[in-house]
Amino acid sequence: MPIDYRVTLAASVAALLLCGCASETTLSSGNAGQQAGAPPSTSVGVGGGPRSTRSLASFAKANGPAPCYDRGKEPFTAVVDAHFHPRPFGGPALRPQELYKYFDATGVRFVNYFGIGQVLDLKSGCTYYLDCPGVPALPSVKNDFVNGMEVVAYPHDNLHITLSMTFMDLAHPEDIVRTIELYDKEYPGMFKWAGELNVMKQALLGNLAEPATMESIEKWAPFMKLLRERSIPVTLHADLGNDAEPTKFVPLVMKVFESYPDNKIVWAHMGLSKELSHIDPNLHVSIMKKALDRYPNLMLDISWDVLYESYREFGPLFVEFFNQYPDRILPGTDFVAAGTKDFAKYEHELDVTSRVNKALSDEAFRRIALGENYFRLLGLPYEAPQVCGKSS
Repeated sequence: MPIDYRVTLAASVAALLLCGCASETTLSSGNAGQQAGAPPSTSVGVGGGPRSTRSLASFAKANGPAPCYDRGKEPFTAVVDAHFHPRPFGGPALRPQELYKYFDATGVRFVNYFGIGQVLDLKSGCTYYLDCPGVPALPSVKNDFVNGMEVVAYPHDNLHITLSMTFMDLAHPEDIVRTIELYDKEYPGMFKWAGELNVMKQALLGNLAEPATMESIEKWAPFMKLLRERSIPVTLHADLGNDAEPTKFVPLVMKVFESYPDNKIVWAHMGLSKELSHIDPNLHVSIMKKALDRYPNLMLDISWDVLYESYREFGPLFVEFFNQYPDRILPGTDFVAAGTKDFAKYEHELDVTSRVNKALSDEAFRRIALGENYFRLLGLPYEAPQVCGKSS
């Protein structure tokens, strides 16, 4: 018998609300920032630098050119977080209006709301998959639909949120188009991105997650055609390999790019992971350059503090690379908004994933940190300000 997705969805959302995994619907804006860990109400910004004073409206094309961006006096941190998870793998999430205060305090004006496509078993009580080996983390619509409800329930006029579909099971893609039709019915026109989807995420293999295969990639054609027709970007997590075999999975991800060259694909974390922290940087950059040169619609995101932990600071090799491909990079934190986290954690992740911005050329800084690449990719009616001075 075919699954009635509406009934399944209603049960899933009810379960989330009953177990406390969804934010409380009685939350008022007046108390959202008064909890422990709330952002400070000072003029000091991320990392002790200047605090952003630019509003969402200042980026709107309709309002005309914004004042130029002085890199010596304004923050180095990105105004876009193109890789953000407002819900954890399981357990309670930070409340929406608390997150909004984090964005206000850091000057982040544009955010991609990625669900967690592989939700942990609700009955397990687990919030992080690596703490719960053997507990299934399986594809689900749960996160996406709660995200959609919260964005409608808690609007914020100084923040642009892009909703993303993350339910897709890339190992078993047969029902993906049908489920997108459900999204169209329940949230018409609201979901403008797809991902983060896991092609190969080694860290989840211990939680029964199935990676994509060469055979399953060929079966993506129907849903990739739909994404292409709607000009919807898709962010893919695809590990390059591991410390023992740094390029083990390169053929798998190249199969994706070769099969769908006309899709807007974003390769998350530049293919890095906790399992791959010792790859030769020259080899890494060489792989990235070859992929970007061969596939014009491919972009990379530099989200996740694992990049900083692996390389410490991005050295001259990466600065040169980003400056050479300034229109192919997106910023992001990969912050997962579990209820146990606070503003200091988000501030830190934004800080370390943005530090490379300090060394970028003015062109790369404008395109990456100030959002021009993001606006063009989505066709948004916003424009990054011109840069009028480089920080020392």
